Amino acid sequence: MLHRAFTLVAAMVCAAPVWAEGSASDQVTTFTLDNGMEAVVIEDHRAPAVVHMVWYRAGSADEPAGVSGIAHFLEHLMFKGTDTLGPGEFSQIVAANGGTDNAFTSYDYTGYFQRVAADRLELMMQMEADRMVNLRLTEDEVLTEREVILEERNQRVENDPGSLFSEQRRAALYMNHRYGVPIIGWRHEMEKLDLQDALDFYAANYAPNNAILVVAGDVDPAEVEQLAQKHYGVIPADPAVLPRQRTQEPPQLSERRLVMRDPRVAQPYVIRTYLAPERDPGAQEKAAALTMLAEVLGGGQTSVLNRKLQFETNTVVYTSAFYTGTALDDTGFGLVAVPADGVTLQEAEDAMDKAVAEFIEEGVDAEQLERIKFQIRAQQIYARDEVDRLARRYGGALASGLTVEDVQAWPDILQSVTEEQIIAVAKEIFDRRKSVTGWLMGAEQEGTL
Repeated sequence: MLHRAFTLVAAMVCAAPVWAEGSASDQVTTFTLDNGMEAVVIEDHRAPAVVHMVWYRAGSADEPAGVSGIAHFLEHLMFKGTDTLGPGEFSQIVAANGGTDNAFTSYDYTGYFQRVAADRLELMMQMEADRMVNLRLTEDEVLTEREVILEERNQRVENDPGSLFSEQRRAALYMNHRYGVPIIGWRHEMEKLDLQDALDFYAANYAPNNAILVVAGDVDPAEVEQLAQKHYGVIPADPAVLPRQRTQEPPQLSERRLVMRDPRVAQPYVIRTYLAPERDPGAQEKAAALTMLAEVLGGGQTSVLNRKLQFETNTVVYTSAFYTGTALDDTGFGLVAVPADGVTLQEAEDAMDKAVAEFIEEGVDAEQLERIKFQIRAQQIYARDEVDRLARRYGGALASGLTVEDVQAWPDILQSVTEEQIIAVAKEIFDRRKSVTGWLMGAEQEGTL
């Protein structure tokens, strides 16, 4: 019954946990090519397979104003071909060699990856290096693919009130930063994206000195470096690629509230997001405390919100807290409450606020914190069994301004978080002046008392 109502919420809280990262025990080797391309090699010799990834430090938050969605659009267009590969041939070759490939765009990066047998690694490097500098596009290809991304927006956003609501809330949370613009783009701007927009973004961002190579699997680091020198090292650095220049948030002095009604909503919910600091290189302690705060408040059946609101008062049928710390700039910390039958959104919101206030007053339950830390240690061990996941952790961290040392230090920093640190960040983060509270409900549903 609640599935459709939680499309957005699930996307926030059901992703792989940010704390399930690698550790110093990972077999990691790093090097940097003369052209500035960074590389990370993660050894895992249990299967003769390899994951090859190239991450560009260029995501939707790096787009010029007026062309929202161009980073994601270019991701699609990168499969159209080069001087030596025809449209779609890249993926066809990967498949013919028994592998899989795909790509993704986020606010801070765009990534391309292939999973193949280890002896096919050089072929992947050859093709990926080719399209790093030799992309060839036609007007017809651009117009056709533009219809594809518009239909993607229809399916993922326009047809889902939760996704539409998410866009509205992010736009309100970020008054000046590009994190407030959807990754897929605003529809009215997507409809105007053209060949020149794609070529301009490609020329401004796709170069070895703006890229990170991550190779994980059954490989020898020395051989990977030799192959990287052969295929990526011959590409000259592009001096036109400039350091990121992001607009920053002004002081936020007033809380914002949104109410969205949509007849497709069967189950209303209240969600509040606070502006929150991200993980910073060499200074991850506050982000670690925020990560633990999210787990303590909304990380499962024994969490504070779940216990107080669902089991003790029967006010809600679902609660959650979420925090995504891996970002280049300020991120968000959120709380969610789905009211039980007969409970209004106002009552659910008031109960949520009361539970948080009581938590800050009462402090962290020491036994709960130890259970969470134990679960985190277990998850970190399990995460090492998934080489794709490890590759994504290192790539995502480096593309978001962190270092390999930060990734490896993260597990110990999480384990060192104290009860006092958690309460301190809670007092700091729960500032209503830096928040957006949203109510999503059906057309005829009541939200207030």
